Amino acid sequence: MNIYVDFDDCLCETARYFSELIVEMFGLDIPYEKIKYFNLQKSFSLSDEDYEKMMIQAHKPEVLLSYKETPGAIQTINRWIDKGQDVKIITGRPFSAFEASREWLNLHGLERVELFCLNKYGRDNFIKGSTYSLELEDYYKMHFDYAVEDSPHAFKFFEHLPDLKVLVFDRPWNQACEFPNQNYKRCSGWTEIAEFVK
Repeated sequence: MNIYVDFDDCLCETARYFSELIVEMFGLDIPYEKIKYFNLQKSFSLSDEDYEKMMIQAHKPEVLLSYKETPGAIQTINRWIDKGQDVKIITGRPFSAFEASREWLNLHGLERVELFCLNKYGRDNFIKGSTYSLELEDYYKMHFDYAVEDSPHAFKFFEHLPDLKVLVFDRPWNQACEFPNQNYKRCSGWTEIAEFVK
């Protein structure tokens, strides 16, 4: 069985960090629960310049390494691997963040998973000339049985897999989204995800 897992806000609590960062950088008080859009520039009403500053800060290696684990993620993924499942982490982070992201996985006991950087969101505005380790044409050759994802903007990357079961990690920014089909299931956390895959 092949399983796709997103990194930010599935493996680690990225948005919770951002809600603290904007207080520090801009004096904005927008709690995690009030992040209405996956587009953080829109959620925080930031100018292009301030959004770029925020994203550069959030992608510094020491910051990426500080993100807290989403409860249950590591245990569940390692259990899958122990049972022979093939788990791949497919992140929208640019390749410049690969080394720190790989280190985070290793430090949290996920040395056995492969990590790929895929340009899911067309982000080239905050780290100029961003590159990615996985080209779209190669991604589309991959097969997955399950996907764990929080972003409605990433759903288009599943259209080529009609039998894929997509486990949507419940987050404030995906509350209002409509799922493309009956293969999508909202999950409140990793306990529910593990039960569904089992």
